[in-house]
Amino acid sequence: MKQQMYLYVFFVLCPLLLYAQEKQPIVTSDLLKIKTAQQLSISPYGNRAVYVVRSIAQDEEQNYKYHQHLWMADLNKDNPAVQQLTFGDRYDSQPSWSPDGSKIAFVRKHQDKNQIWILPLSGGEAYLLTTTKYGASQPQWSPDGKLILFSSNIPLEDIRGSPSWNMERPGRTFGDTPNFKKDSTAESHLSPDGDLNALRAWLAKNARQENPVVINRLDFQGELGLDNHFTFQHLFIVEAHKEAKARKLTQGFQNYRSPAWSPDGSTIVCSSVAYQQLPDRESGSEIWEIQLADSSAKVLLRMADTRLYNPSYSPDGERIAFTAASSKDITYAQTELGIALADGSKAEILSQNFDRRIGNISWSQDGKSLLFTASNEGYTPLYSINIRNGKTDLLLGEKQGVHDYDVHEEIIVYAATELNAPYELYVANTNGRDIQKLSTLNTDWLANKSIAQAQRHTIKNEGHEVEYWLMEPVRRQKNVKYPVVLEMHGGPSSMWGPGEFSMWHEFQLLCSWGYAVVYANPIGSSGYGDEFRRANYQNWGEGPAGDVLAALDDALQQNSWLDQSQQFITGGSYAGYLTAWIVSQNQRFNAAVAQRGVYELAFFFGEGNAWRLVPDHFGGYPWEAEAKQAMDANSPQNFVANIQTPLLIMHADTDLRTGVRQSELLYKSLKVLKRPVEYVRYPGEGHELSRSGNPLRRLDRLNRIVEFFERYAEHPSPPAATQLAPAGK
Repeated sequence: MKQQMYLYVFFVLCPLLLYAQEKQPIVTSDLLKIKTAQQLSISPYGNRAVYVVRSIAQDEEQNYKYHQHLWMADLNKDNPAVQQLTFGDRYDSQPSWSPDGSKIAFVRKHQDKNQIWILPLSGGEAYLLTTTKYGASQPQWSPDGKLILFSSNIPLEDIRGSPSWNMERPGRTFGDTPNFKKDSTAESHLSPDGDLNALRAWLAKNARQENPVVINRLDFQGELGLDNHFTFQHLFIVEAHKEAKARKLTQGFQNYRSPAWSPDGSTIVCSSVAYQQLPDRESGSEIWEIQLADSSAKVLLRMADTRLYNPSYSPDGERIAFTAASSKDITYAQTELGIALADGSKAEILSQNFDRRIGNISWSQDGKSLLFTASNEGYTPLYSINIRNGKTDLLLGEKQGVHDYDVHEEIIVYAATELNAPYELYVANTNGRDIQKLSTLNTDWLANKSIAQAQRHTIKNEGHEVEYWLMEPVRRQKNVKYPVVLEMHGGPSSMWGPGEFSMWHEFQLLCSWGYAVVYANPIGSSGYGDEFRRANYQNWGEGPAGDVLAALDDALQQNSWLDQSQQFITGGSYAGYLTAWIVSQNQRFNAAVAQRGVYELAFFFGEGNAWRLVPDHFGGYPWEAEAKQAMDANSPQNFVANIQTPLLIMHADTDLRTGVRQSELLYKSLKVLKRPVEYVRYPGEGHELSRSGNPLRRLDRLNRIVEFFERYAEHPSPPAATQLAPAGK
């Protein structure tokens, strides 16, 4: 009997115990565990930092939804600690410290509108500060702590006066319809059978109720539906105590964006422009100055053919920093960093010798340098630039993706991604040293997970260098061949690398299912300079496809454990396009998944709200012969008869960035041709489904990709992810 017991323990229980101790693979539902940190802000005394944590929670009906809460980090170097400040079914955002560090202003919904709330750190619940008709966002305390500056979006019809620009409504003028909201006589005479004025008032009432939607603007497609409503972002101030009434600072039919206080509290700078034509047709932007005392506003700085935005004062108030980009080729334009004196004079571009797109700028505490982030060769580090000589230095995050940061005197608090930690909070000194990890957002649940690593490689293709990464399957065995998935990024000017967050879980999941993953940054990608990014001009298909396929070929050649007979491909948005392009040009892939893509470029000009990619990238419009020829030569739909690869097409019902008709056209064509094709449509979702859509639909999307590949894959041994699943009957 004892001998039987020993045998049972040895052959049954011991392997189970060893398996329990072994790190487990990433599974689909791990997506629900991922938390992210953003909107960081260090307190005025530098001893604490507030930030926003985004998570997914399950409600009483077993549905998943997003929450955002405020958290605070104690920056004590000897014993850093974090604590949660707000709780419950909330979506809190945009925290801002009072100058004395005793309160935090933030944004939270109230009666379906975003409003400003105040959280006293001495104790007690957060209380509502604003109840503005149009909502409130972007709170910023005045330097003396008495006022809070905020923004609201006001509909065109609620702004006094008439715009100076043409509304572009043929045969009609602005204000030629009786306003039944304000005129009781007009409302009482609303009739479909009245005179012309009554008829117009009756039609206008229907249009205001969006029954039907009347379209006059150029950019009429939003993200999830039609949008014919012009709104203008205006600035308000409110005293920082309960029941205070807000005062409107700005006037007119223009937007006042990214405002910032002067250090003495007398002036506000922002980006704006006095429109000379329909706002959709304006691409320029200037730096404006608003005097708090009398609300007077004027242009502080303008540059020809250049968009200026994100202004901010230096700590001493003597200079203004800003970002700048060409207004002529918006989708290709390089973002630069500029500086001027506080009166707008002596403006110059500091970053002319830094060949990367710049974002998220901030002044150092001493005002001698500016900090910024920039995509660079698979990562997004934090840099500094000397305002005297333009010398640029890498501060931190050389092998990370820095998503957000704040700086105070000698410390930097930042949120970053790396392969083993998809999103965590860190603190360092301003030299980028003495780095300490502040948070454990994802550390605990990842402690027992097996994380696939990425190996960097470079190749030469068509005279330029292409960078790519190879990720091995989890628990890869020697002398065993594995299928490989070629993953491609969208944009087309996005950039992927180990510092990129949005694909972290998907890549890990595929590796858990026994696939190797290859991803590359082809021509058109950010992070490799302006010339590289523009190299896909009139060349969306052949050039980028050549780069990603060359990367895959190199991986196959250099790694004998990759199975050349099992190749798969997928991508979303522009990469959905590139997936369809590649399978229309060759038959090497066992299966493909094209997600939220565009497939007929001339039609994309009319259907998607990203339509400006067409004239910018193809040199004109569909009715212009040379541009149309380039579009046709680059449209996968024109080569649809060549597609033999089994194809899963995925799109969302209300995706107006790329337009859902694109996927319908490709699917119907392949169905008529009797090709192996399947079509998946997600209700109520837009282009951001994979990143911020309904959590359960995000899980569904991932599993459908895996399941489709599994139809055509052969695994030499059970994938790691399947070893956790219950056996089927």
